[in-house]
Formats: sequence, C-alpha cells, structure tokens
Amino acid sequence: MVIEAKHPKQNLDHHVRKLRYYLSSLLVRYGLLTNGKELRIYERGQNGMELVFRCAGEEISDKIEKIKSLVGRENTKPKPARAIPRRVSRQKPRQERKDMMKIIAVYHNKGGVGKTTVVVNLAAALSRKGKRVLVVDLDSQANTTFATGLIKFSEEDDDDIRDCNIGHTLEKEDFFHVHEITKKSQFNTPEVDVIPSHINLMDKETDLDRGRVAEFILVDKLNAVEAMYDIVIIDTPPSLNLFARIPIFVADYLIIPSDLKPFANQGLTNVKKFVKNVNNHRRRYKKEPIEVWGVLPSKISTNSKFTKHTLPERIRRVKNVYGMDVMDSCIYQREVLAQCTDHFETIDDQEMSDPKSVFEFKPNSQSAEEFESLADEVMKRIGEF
Repeated sequence: MVIEAKHPKQNLDHHVRKLRYYLSSLLVRYGLLTNGKELRIYERGQNGMELVFRCAGEEISDKIEKIKSLVGRENTKPKPARAIPRRVSRQKPRQERKDMMKIIAVYHNKGGVGKTTVVVNLAAALSRKGKRVLVVDLDSQANTTFATGLIKFSEEDDDDIRDCNIGHTLEKEDFFHVHEITKKSQFNTPEVDVIPSHINLMDKETDLDRGRVAEFILVDKLNAVEAMYDIVIIDTPPSLNLFARIPIFVADYLIIPSDLKPFANQGLTNVKKFVKNVNNHRRRYKKEPIEVWGVLPSKISTNSKFTKHTLPERIRRVKNVYGMDVMDSCIYQREVLAQCTDHFETIDDQEMSDPKSVFEFKPNSQSAEEFESLADEVMKRIGEF
C-alpha cells in the first residue's frame, strides 16, 4: 500500500494524479491519501484507480474497522482470483523495451545552438525511414511549431493554435489527449504528427508547476498512444524551467545540440546539474535515469581551418573538461537550412510562410546527408539497426 500524508492546508484533489502514478508504476493495489482533515482510500483495478473509501478526519476512530477491512495486513495480501494484469509501463528496463515507443528529448539551456533545426529535420529523416514520428513542442517560442508549417495565420484573430496546444494537454488530465490535439504537418513527406506550442504557454507555468503533476499527465497521455508511434521527439526551451524539466522526466534519451562555442560549452555544466536533479526526481518514481547520448555538434562552421584545427579541440574539451560524450554525427551551418525555414508560398498575391524539411527543399544537399546520418545513428542507438 502507498500512503501519502499531506499538510492540512493542501487540497487532496491536487495529489490524486500523483497517487495514481505511484500505484501504476509500482504495481500497488491500494493507496491511502490524507491531510488530517480527510482520509481517502483508492484501489487500483483493471479499469484504473477508484475511490473506495472516504471519511472526515474526526470520523477515523469510528470507522477504523472499515479501514482495516480494506487495507489491514490480513486484507491486502495478493488474491490470485483478482490478480491484476501487469500494465505496459515506461519503467520497464530498457533492454526489455526494444519494440516500445522511444522518447527523445532535445535540450540545451543555451539558445541559438540549432535545437529546432535538429528536431524538425531529425523527425523528417526518421519519418522517411518508415518510422511513425510524433514531435512535441514544449517551447513557448513555438519555433518548432513554426518550422513544421503549422502557423498559417497572419493575424491574431485567425490563430487556430491558441485554444488547442501542448499547454492544454498538460493542464487537463481528462481532456486534450494526444490524438485530439495533434496536427498533421505538411513540411515533410511522409507527414509528421506535431503537438504544437503557443506563446501563451509561458502564462501556464506557475499553475502547472504548483500542481507538480504535469509530467505525470504527459507520461500517461504518451503511454496511451505508444501503439501509434515508434519515436517521439520533444523540443525544449533554452532554460532551466518546468518546460525543460518535463521532457527530461518523460524521455528515455537525451540529445544536447551545441555549436561548441565557449558559452555553449560553459552551459554544459548547468545542463549536467539540471539533468542530475531531474534524474533524482525520476528515481523517486522508480524510473531509470535518462540515457544521455551526448553533445551533438550543430551549427558548426564549414570553414576548412575551423573544421581541421578548432573543431577537434572543442570536441576534446567537451569530453575532457565537461566530461560529456560527443555523438558521431555533426550538423554544419549551411545556408540551405535557413532557406528551409524561410520558404514562402504565394496565395492570392500574399506571401505565406511555408517551411520545408531539408529533404523536401534540397534532398540531395550535404545537409540532407548529415541528417540522414544522424537518423541512422539514432536508430542504431535505440536498437533499430
């Protein structure tokens, strides 16, 4: 049995979601939740978690026999006739999860390192390899939402994302499920599913962080669609806030794009500390630490002297000074990548944004080859090769 005792001023309704997560991940049958003023007992069954007992704090002594009949030692022993089937869970050891949906977070707390470019073109490359890909934009700047072609409006009154985006998914446990909020993106062939972000996401941070359940809601909602997708890629904000913490809690793997310039390298210290703190949070819920694949060199200069002399030295510094692995792939800064995002189409004499993946824009370019190699490395790391 899991017991959660809260301060008398805390509303128990705010902790039901976390208790449900405990029972599911630990495969525990009963959960007891109390704040002294009220006591509740929940039971996990085949149809989820149900409230089976509730009383005020002053009634506990009068109803102790009822409580004992539910969760007393003699009544909580496993009963074969009511055995609960093991639920497919994100907490299964990685070696047992070869055929399960994989979740990749792309994160660096330094901005301007090519994170969005990596997310959208990696998703495109994996989709072209036959993988069913879902992109989740958790950055309120919504650069990934824009780069995947989902912002088609030119005036605020035409904004069709404002009322249906990742913020709604995180704050509503029983509404705005993945299949309801996902949009089909036409920036690539085959299409990639995207959960969009919006600038109003930043307004939700305080309330979501206070509840401390947003990450659990996202875990459950992604678990519900794991038969629909092979790979989920989550874009993150360049910060140390809630919307960076959620993906690192939820994901299986972490890619850290970096231009390897001094400020980006110095930021790796903050990244390591942040990941360590989130891993401590994961352990409390029986989740393995996120597997950090390492730093992905991105937005790297193509200058021959730089690539021959400076780049190898910066890679060595990442390994020796900051103690982080460096991925085999490398994404260079090429004009074609900027042109992909800045692509426009003309409709009724008006120019409308129409971003494309590098594979749609210039499939035979060096950048396309680089993202093809990155996709191959990702698939090898998750055991697809």
